[in-house]
Amino acid sequence: MEIRILSSDDVRKALPMKEAISGMKRAFSRLSSGQVEMPLRSRVPVTDQDGVLLTMPAALPEDGELAVKLVTVFGKNPGRGFPLIHAAVIALDIKNGRIKALMDGEVLTTVRTGAAVGAATDILALEDASTVGIIGSSKLAQSQLEAVCTVRSIEQVRVFSPNPEHAQKCAEEMSGKGPVPDNVRAVPSSKKAINNADIVCTATTSTTPVIAFENLKQGVHINAVGAFKPEMQEIDAETIVNALVVADSRESVLAEAGDLVIPINQGLITQDHVHAEIGELNNRTKTGRTSAEQITLFKSCGVAVQDAVSASIVLKNAESENLGTLAHI
Repeated sequence: MEIRILSSDDVRKALPMKEAISGMKRAFSRLSSGQVEMPLRSRVPVTDQDGVLLTMPAALPEDGELAVKLVTVFGKNPGRGFPLIHAAVIALDIKNGRIKALMDGEVLTTVRTGAAVGAATDILALEDASTVGIIGSSKLAQSQLEAVCTVRSIEQVRVFSPNPEHAQKCAEEMSGKGPVPDNVRAVPSSKKAINNADIVCTATTSTTPVIAFENLKQGVHINAVGAFKPEMQEIDAETIVNALVVADSRESVLAEAGDLVIPINQGLITQDHVHAEIGELNNRTKTGRTSAEQITLFKSCGVAVQDAVSASIVLKNAESENLGTLAHI
């Protein structure tokens, strides 16, 4: 059996952001219209290593796409000089189950997560949005910024991280990169990052809010992609209560996202506070923003259908551009 092996560089070349954003809109539309076979991600704990193995399979029968992502998150790794997260994606032939490709999952996850934010921003943010506040300075934060700047004409970006050196490095690396404006600067607080921002993006592993409602501008659109466990919380409850909340997957965020689980457990909101899935807005089965003053919030924990669609895009482009290595197994 011949399979294509794709490195992180190969995946990066084969998954351009604009195409990834279009793919995420399709993925979410299929998910919300019930055209996807996708269980919630399974978790296998490796307790003595503070680790977990996540398995994320998905099939899109109408599009002929089938893939599974394997992710490990081992808390002790950074102290040993290893990455916190390792990931790989296997693309399969939906007609016969044959493995078609094995590809790096870390770059794919970073790009598809940013692309989901790009899709949500395109649907929910004000058309004239020009200022972005970024909380976090990781590759995931950078991917969100690239995606937002792909769908809106952004003029100014402010970046905050608890580690000022990381924030400064992020600002320098992203300034003028692709669609990102030259005006990207690090700021000393979350308040300064989000004050008067038209779009706010968070990408942290915080267990206490990094966003305070009192610092937000009316009409702001928020993208929250951290807080993927029930005990994590990036967005304060007051913001959640006052925002139009849209999810990638209603089932996923109600099970996993502390940003929603915590205020629900506090009795501040009910599960019905999740207004819609982003796919429902894209399918026009539900309405999104209804005024220029409304605060909108896209909450994403990430779902396997994103990986399946992204893997399909990567494999198509890799085949046409002859990327990767063919191996017989």
